[in-house]
Amino acid sequence: MRFDVTLIRIVFIAALVVAGFFLEPFSGRTVSAAVGGIIAVSIIFFETRIRKAPLRTLIGGAVGSILGIIGAALIAFILSKTAMSDGVKTFVTLTLTLFMGYVGLVVGAIKGDYIDLAALGGILVEKGPSKAHPLILDTSVIIDGRVADIAETGFLAGTLIIPQFVLRELQQIADSADSIKRNRGRRGLDILQRLQKDKGSYEIVISEADFPDVRDVDHKLIELARQLEGKIVTNDFNLNKVAQLRGVSVLNINELANALKPVVLPGEIMRVFILKEGKEYNQGVAYLDDGTMVVVDNARRMIGKNVDVSVTSVLQTTAGKMIFGRFNEDSRAAAPRQQHTATS
Repeated sequence: MRFDVTLIRIVFIAALVVAGFFLEPFSGRTVSAAVGGIIAVSIIFFETRIRKAPLRTLIGGAVGSILGIIGAALIAFILSKTAMSDGVKTFVTLTLTLFMGYVGLVVGAIKGDYIDLAALGGILVEKGPSKAHPLILDTSVIIDGRVADIAETGFLAGTLIIPQFVLRELQQIADSADSIKRNRGRRGLDILQRLQKDKGSYEIVISEADFPDVRDVDHKLIELARQLEGKIVTNDFNLNKVAQLRGVSVLNINELANALKPVVLPGEIMRVFILKEGKEYNQGVAYLDDGTMVVVDNARRMIGKNVDVSVTSVLQTTAGKMIFGRFNEDSRAAAPRQQHTATS
């Protein structure tokens, strides 16, 4: 398929160059052939860009440009009844046509996100990967950075939408006088560049849609998700709850991380590094590589050492998972050990 498209493009360029050379619309065949080649390359560049645009954007741009040209034609008809000279009428008509056609194309393309293709009876419903719900990234998940790792593994497919108002918020954070906020904002911008460079199973789309009447970025995200029938990707607990109340689906990176933590059952033996003293008497605290806290009874004197622990219980909280275990010097791992380790 790529070979066919490339061949067609080469033939198209050659046809315009040859047409310019023989028809000679400008002074000199060489100049005419060069102009024909430049026009052909420009058209192909425009074609490659427009192929990536969503169907809604294409429909909105086409309708907007048609309405703009119709409006220009009506104004030109009125001007034809005036006493202006023919040269002025021609110039004004051409200027109005270009201006209103351009404005209609740009505005229609931007407002195309509001078109509901499902209302057209399924005639113009997009097929393939774009049929899936688009994923809208919020500021916190971009700064967090784990979304890039997930995208690179291929688990995120389809369209990843980055709203323009999220980009503005990231830029404001990156320009902050606070060094911590400034570093967070720059990290977020670096993550976006990383997402755009990676040619994975997803497509990055910058959405120009905005809601001037809504000031809060979280509420703008919810409104955009409702308009596009998309899902919000976030790790913000409050945004998660508000979006669910508004009937918007949310993919929470923190919930995904908790779901992927290793499963530990009571009675299993695991080897951990006792890092510090616990809150209760004679307790030690260790951490797994994924950050899971392990509270170990009878391990206070083993701080700074690797020990074998027998799991007694597992507690799931809103903040994550906690594992409780007991250290017993007399029971040194008759059972096979799980590969859960913690390092200092």
